[in-house]
Amino acid sequence: MIIVFIIIAVLLIIGVSFYNSLIGKKNQVTNAFSAIDVMLKKRFDLLPNLVETVKQYMQYEGDLLTRVVELRAKAGSASLSNEEKLDLDKQLSSGVRGIMVNVENYPDLKANHSFINLQSTWTESEEQIAAARRTYNAAVTNYNDAIMMFPGSMFAGMLNYQPIEVLANTEEERKNVSARDLFNS
Repeated sequence: MIIVFIIIAVLLIIGVSFYNSLIGKKNQVTNAFSAIDVMLKKRFDLLPNLVETVKQYMQYEGDLLTRVVELRAKAGSASLSNEEKLDLDKQLSSGVRGIMVNVENYPDLKANHSFINLQSTWTESEEQIAAARRTYNAAVTNYNDAIMMFPGSMFAGMLNYQPIEVLANTEEERKNVSARDLFNS
């Protein structure tokens, strides 16, 4: 009788431990995505300064600047889903990359102290976003491993936990950027 009680107690402790572990891993994924969200907000806050600084030197690039401003305004919407935020992030990255490449045509802009400071801040922000994405992907991988491996898979099934996709670049984002193509388009 005591042995049965001990076995039940040990199984209960193991079950609670696995349950708590799964909850912790799911919360790590949420926390890691929140870090990306914070970094994207920082990026969106930098965009008006970048656009205003560049606008003074790049009058003919108005369409690109307008598109970036519109995307930034859309990013401020609280009703966006996580997927929409990530898609908007990709579009903004592409637009700003185009601005940065076009900056090469403007020596005065490249020497402007405000622009140099803004570009440095932008670069730091991009590096922080990349680090946050790596952290998110690590948390997602850890979570997915936990819900797919036995015995975690049993608890994950009971909790209706589903695998989460890691963030990945699109095929377009993997291509080398051609400055010539950007200037000619």
